[in-house]
Amino acid sequence: MHKIIIAIDGYSSCGKSTLAKQLAKTLEYRFIDSGAMYRAVTLYLINHQIDIYNLDAVAESLKNIKIDFKINPENHLQETYLNDENVEMALRINSRIASVVSDVSAISEVRRFLVKQQQFLGNEKGIVMDGRDIGTVVFPHAELKIFVTADPQIRAQRRFDELKEKGQTTTIEEVLANLQKRDHIDTTRADSPLVKAEDAIVLDTSNMNREQQFQFAYDLARKKLGVTSE
Repeated sequence: MHKIIIAIDGYSSCGKSTLAKQLAKTLEYRFIDSGAMYRAVTLYLINHQIDIYNLDAVAESLKNIKIDFKINPENHLQETYLNDENVEMALRINSRIASVVSDVSAISEVRRFLVKQQQFLGNEKGIVMDGRDIGTVVFPHAELKIFVTADPQIRAQRRFDELKEKGQTTTIEEVLANLQKRDHIDTTRADSPLVKAEDAIVLDTSNMNREQQFQFAYDLARKKLGVTSE
């Protein structure tokens, strides 16, 4: 069976990554978490005390950054490696990363650096990639594009519950404010802003559970692949 590229874009805390992972696993495709790549760059800048608003310093640091994805043999989950170090957990729980990753993502040099890597990963197709500009910039010719959205209050509650499970202390107001800031940066940045591709199909997850979200996307993928029955 021929393989396709599936691009999943949308706002933060809409369930993009969870959906993309499940879809990739079911289709036996490779999952590429572009958001993790931006968080990894942000983590490097934080750890090396590089001012993210010093564009020359940020651009210079990129030559020292290598990002890989490897499957954990124990849980069979894909994890992110920054310069050969497993940083998967750090990327998910470091609140400093969450507060500045959108600013880092808006830097043109960073975007060009990572887009080139992402396009290389998709050379052989058979991938599911989620992010903000996958269907518009990284893979404008992707066979299937899905744009995920949800009500901001619902997104904030989901993110708040996720952080609470991980033992982080915050408030729903702080989480909502952070999401609103990220939305503003993502949609107004000059380089590759978050917009729905003209040929993308909208998936509003506000009132859908994970199983319903997956079935929606899976049905679309099967249709693109020409599969009409199990």
